[in-house]
Parts: sequence; structure tokens; C-alpha cells
Amino acid sequence: QVQLVESGGGLVQAGGSLRLSCAASGRTFSSYNMGWFRQAPGKEREFVAAVSRSGYITNYAYSVEGRFTISRDNAKNRVYLQMNSLNPEDTAVYYCAGDPRSSGLQVTSDSYDAWGQGTQVTVSS
Repeated sequence: QVQLVESGGGLVQAGGSLRLSCAASGRTFSSYNMGWFRQAPGKEREFVAAVSRSGYITNYAYSVEGRFTISRDNAKNRVYLQMNSLNPEDTAVYYCAGDPRSSGLQVTSDSYDAWGQGTQVTVSS
């Protein structure tokens, strides 16, 4: 199983951008579909974006489509989330997650069995 560590969170003004990075340890990273989830205070964890093992197929939550871009670099064992046009509703802890089993991209957290510790993103108005 891979171990995941997120970085790149922080405080940004509305309209700004951030790029999250998730570093994976282990030699099996390319066998995982990867996803980003987020959890705001008092709310359930929600799906943000996912990318296939090859990196060619992506899926986004409606709330972020057109603003966020997920990508991966299997040579570097990393997955990224480029976030543009941020708004205060994007404030949350963002988690990187890995799914080693599914053939398609999953949007529910129970399909993912590897999780990072999370990185805080705060968007001020």
C-alpha cells in the first residue's frame, strides 16, 4: 500500500490559485487510481477530482469543474490539484487518496484505501 503526503495548502484570497501536491511512497503508485477529496468544518467529506492510473482520464465534481485540474506524474510518484478561481466555499481540508482496485474512477470515499493526512486550504473573501 502506498503512503501519501499532501502539501501546498495555505491561505489565499478569493479569485486566487493554489497547487496541491501529493507525494506517494512505494513502487506501486502507478497501479492506483488517485483522487482528491475535501472536508469543510461540520460537513461530510466530498469528492473533488480523480485521475486514472495512466493519467489520461479525469473526473471532477460539478462544483469545481472548469476551475480545478487534476494531474499525475507516475515517474515522480506525484498527483497534483491545480485550483484556480478559488472562492470561500472551497475552504476545507484537502485529502489525497488512492484506489488500487476499481477499473473506473470512483467518487465515493469508501472505494479508496490509502489516504494522506490532509492539507488545509483557506480562501478569504
